[in-house]
Amino acid sequence: MIEHPTGQRPAEKITHQPKTKNNTSKSAVLKPDRADIIPFLLWATIVFLTWLFMHGADHFLELTPEALGKYFSLRWVLIAHITGGGGALVLGLVQFWPKLRNYSWKVHRVIGILYLLAILLSSTCAMILAFTTAYEVNWAYAFSVQVWAGVWISATAIAYYTAIKKKFKLHREWMTRSYIVTLAFIISGLSLKTPFVQGLGSFEDISPSFFWLGWAVPLYVYEIILSSKRKA
Repeated sequence: MIEHPTGQRPAEKITHQPKTKNNTSKSAVLKPDRADIIPFLLWATIVFLTWLFMHGADHFLELTPEALGKYFSLRWVLIAHITGGGGALVLGLVQFWPKLRNYSWKVHRVIGILYLLAILLSSTCAMILAFTTAYEVNWAYAFSVQVWAGVWISATAIAYYTAIKKKFKLHREWMTRSYIVTLAFIISGLSLKTPFVQGLGSFEDISPSFFWLGWAVPLYVYEIILSSKRKA
């Protein structure tokens, strides 16, 4: 150690490192880890079930009276309804990934807007079909679709309203409700294709009950979970 001629140690030279913008933190946030395995598998399952559900409607793309039946006069409304619903199913679950929100609110917001537009398209078309072709099945079928579409629109609208008001806790709760109603497409649609359910009666007789089952029961369970958390 070299001492100063006066016997005192020289003051250490302090060097100031230039401040650089930390661009690595964001990439680290999105780095996959074990905690992402279950969310990814869940999202992949939803994508597969959505494909399976929409694949069952491939015959509608023939756009012929034979393939479309009562929907022929409103064929583009039906196609838009199915397409928008499929998009909402795939986009919605991504919004619940915490890493995405932490990584970029802009990306989260863009996906949220796309989800909103997908539901706006699909639910509007659902309402049109519910007040027209649905009555050709029976009034119970039409009424169940009308209520379902109404709940879907209102839950999503409230989720959007709470977001722009920056009430993010309420926003997450209403987004969850919105996505639960969205998932009813898969729950009711695939249930009605199982042999056991088909053995319960004709489509006209049993479909209204399973439409209600697809969203009302999961929504009720979610409200119970919310209530228990608030009391804790």
